[in-house]
Amino acid sequence: MKLISAILFVSVGVVIGAVGTLASTAAAREELDPVKVAPTTHKLLFENQYVKVIEAKIPPGVHDAKHSHNKGVLVFLSDYDVKMTMFPSGETKVVHRTAHTALWSDPLVHETVNVGKTASDAIRIELKDPPPAK
Repeated sequence: MKLISAILFVSVGVVIGAVGTLASTAAAREELDPVKVAPTTHKLLFENQYVKVIEAKIPPGVHDAKHSHNKGVLVFLSDYDVKMTMFPSGETKVVHRTAHTALWSDPLVHETVNVGKTASDAIRIELKDPPPAK
C-alpha cells in the first residue's frame, strides 16, 4: 500500500509540474507575442481556437524586438534578407527569403533585422498548442 501511495504521490507531482510548466510556457509566449511586442511590423489577420495568422512586414534596416512564434507555416510574399538572432542560444544567421515559397517553422524565440534593400512581407500561420479538446 505504501508503494502505491508513493507512486501516486510522485505521479501527481509530475502532472502538477507539467501543468505548471505549460502555464509558464504559455505566459512566456504571451509576453513575447509579436503583435504586442512589434505592433508596427506584425498585424493579426485572423485568429480562432485552431490557428493564429500574422502578417509581418519589416522595412529595410528595421529591427524587430525579441518575440516568439508557435509552430506553423511561413509564406513569403516578397524576396528579402534578414538577420535572425535565436534565443536562448544566441545563434545569429542571415537568411534570404524568396517570394511565393513557404516553409515549416518549429516554435522559436528570435529577433530580426531586415538587412536587405527590400521590405520583408510574409504571412505566418501558427498552430494553437495544444489542439482544442473535442
